Formats: sequence, C-alpha cells, structure tokens
Amino acid sequence: MNHDLIHVIEQIGREKGIDKEILIEAVKTAMLSASKKRFGYNINNLQADFDDKTGKIKLFSCKEIVKDIKDKDNEILLEDAIKIDPKASLGDKIEIPFEIEDFGRIAAQTAKQIIVQKVREAERDLIFNEFNGRQGELANGIVQREEKGNIFVDLGKAEAIIPRREQSFRESFRRGERIKAYIIDVKKTSKGPQIFLSRTHPVFLVKLFELEVPEIDEGIIEIKEAVREPTGRSKIAVFSKNKDVDPVGACVGIRGSRVQSIVQELRGEKIDIVEWSEDTETFAINALSPAKISLVKLNREDKSMEVIVNDDQLSLAIGKKGQNVRLAARLIHWKIDIKSESQYKSEQENIEGTISITQSLTGLGKKTTELLLNNGFETINDILKADIKTFMSIKGIGEKTAERIKSLAENYLSKEDDNSKIIP
Repeated sequence: MNHDLIHVIEQIGREKGIDKEILIEAVKTAMLSASKKRFGYNINNLQADFDDKTGKIKLFSCKEIVKDIKDKDNEILLEDAIKIDPKASLGDKIEIPFEIEDFGRIAAQTAKQIIVQKVREAERDLIFNEFNGRQGELANGIVQREEKGNIFVDLGKAEAIIPRREQSFRESFRRGERIKAYIIDVKKTSKGPQIFLSRTHPVFLVKLFELEVPEIDEGIIEIKEAVREPTGRSKIAVFSKNKDVDPVGACVGIRGSRVQSIVQELRGEKIDIVEWSEDTETFAINALSPAKISLVKLNREDKSMEVIVNDDQLSLAIGKKGQNVRLAARLIHWKIDIKSESQYKSEQENIEGTISITQSLTGLGKKTTELLLNNGFETINDILKADIKTFMSIKGIGEKTAERIKSLAENYLSKEDDNSKIIP
C-alpha cells in the first residue's frame, strides 16, 4: 500500500505537471487533519513525516521530557519517555508515535478531501504561473460554449473567456471551431485563474500581421501604430527601414494574399494599410486614405489640423458615421477638422472681410492708411479686390505706393498660409 501511494504521487505529478514535493506536503497535511478527527489531539502538537522511498507515513507528537508536568500537551515525564526511548533524558525532545492503520471512515474522507483540494490548488497555481507571463501574446484554442454573450475557449490546460466587449459585432463562432485571440489579462481568483482574451484589441491586429509578414519578424518593416473599431474597420501605419522595400506592398502581399488572410481571420474587417511618416502633414494625408487631400493647415500648439478636400471627396474623407477621420485622428494623435473646398473658401472670404487694414498692412505710413480709410478701403478684402490703378486714382497715392499697398496685402495672406501644405 505504501508503494502504491508513491506510485499515485508520481502519476499525478506527471499528469498534472505538479511538483512531487507539493503532493507530499498535501499528504502530510491530510494525515494531520485526519489525525485530529480520529484522536482529537491538538493538531499544532502533531507532526507528520513521509518517506518518499518507502512510502511510509509517520505521525508523531513532539514533547519535552520533564520531572513535573505543567503542560500535558507539550510535556512528558521521564519514566514515560524511557518506555518509548531507553536513552531519553531530562530536557530532551521525544517523538511519540501514533498508530494510523485505521483512521475510520470520517477521518479517511477528510484526508481524501484535503489531498484533492491541495492538488486542485497546486494545479491552479501552475496554470496561473504559466499564463500570467503571457499577456500580450496570441492564444489558440477551441470554442467550448457561449454564455450571456461571452465566448468560452479551451486552451488545453485552461479555459479562457472572450467578454462581449472584446468581440466584433460581425463575428460569430460555432462550438468546436478553432479560434485565435489576444491575451489581455490573467487574474487569480478563488475558483482558479481567469484568462481574458480579446479579438478587438489593436495589438491583436499587429500580432496577425507579424505572423503573415516575414519582413516584420526580420525587422525590415516596423508597425508604428494600429487602431481599430469593433464595428469592423481598422488602420495600421507601417514603416520600412530598407528604402528598397515597400512597407505597404509587403503587408498587402502578392495580389493581396497576406492581408486577405488577416481579413479572413477577422471575418471581413476592412483594413487600411498606410505608410508612416515623421512629417505630420504627409502622415495625415496617408492616414486619411483613400480620400484625396487638397490642403493641410497645422496648429502645432494644440496638435490640431484643418484638412481641406474637394467637395466630392468630403464624404469619403469623413467616412461612414465619421469612422475614417476618427481612426485617422487616433492613428496620428492629432485632432482633425475636415472641410470641403467650397466651405473653406467661404469661411476664408468671411475672415478676410473682417481683417482691417490697420491690422494687416502694418508697413504703411499713417498718412497712406488714412487716405485708404477715407476712400472706403477698410479691410484686407477691400484691398485685394482693387487693382493698382484704383489706388492711383486716390489723390496722394502714386504708382510705387499703390504697388506697395498691393504687395503688403498679398504678403499678409502668404504669412497666414505658412502652416499650410497644398497637395498637388
């Protein structure tokens, strides 16, 4: 029977991957608990020992040898100690053995329950330690079931969950179907480790590209940024460290083979692959693809930009329910305000009409400024609409002064456009 116990310990250790010492400690703890049930002794005064070679379990109470007993649970008289060990002497500690051949049904059941509990705890700790360091990795599993919108996945040694919020609305899975997901968190609970997966996390998209595009694994192509929305649209910015390698083309693959594999895995999600650039204007133009951009005006102080597109490109640039511009803004980490050319032109005309010549034409003399104001030229827009001959018709303004007035007005507008990039 003792050898059978060793065999059981070794077998459980192999099957569950649990350290042999943990199982031995479980057996010792179970014996102590069962002894309390059988003998009624204070468990704190009992000790158990297990011989891993013979399988023999020894249960004993350790007491101090004294002349007069003051604590019967922890002390023993010398004459009683000599009966156990003839070499015993005062002040020594002696082990008093207990027979454990028959614990009785209740005690045996208690021992069994404790061993099962300890094995279960050790197994849970093993699973937690294995997955706790794997946050940020891909997991492959099989769909077990769906409960209240949550998908439960069998990962082999453990069960994981994909919460409803981490699923795309366009995806559905059948029981027994293989599934890939991104490990976002591992928690230790009283019921065991809980492993949370995601299929909407941006890094899940990055990991899929790493699997499909060898140039990423080789370090030639770098994924700079990725953004997604659960509604089924994503953008990914890529950069090539080798000028001879097209980052977008490499990610798309021949006839779209690489990106199509990812689209298929994501159940038809639309993926925009754009080239990353350290130049903000260029990156913004790429990020707003497939729309064609006419003008980009930057405000670097609050990281916002005004993007102008042809009237027929406005809806494409904004996207369905603002999805395209929203993803682009998240991709480049700038605020984006998109306007059509007609809207922008109308706003500019209104702005120009409110700028007075005293604000804009600061290089003119006081006398010339007064002449212009007295003749109805109050705003920069008034100056731009008039020609040089009109200014020369004003008494006191010659040809050179007229040319200077026109030049100052045009230079003022040129300064206003310094932070703009016109796209040919």
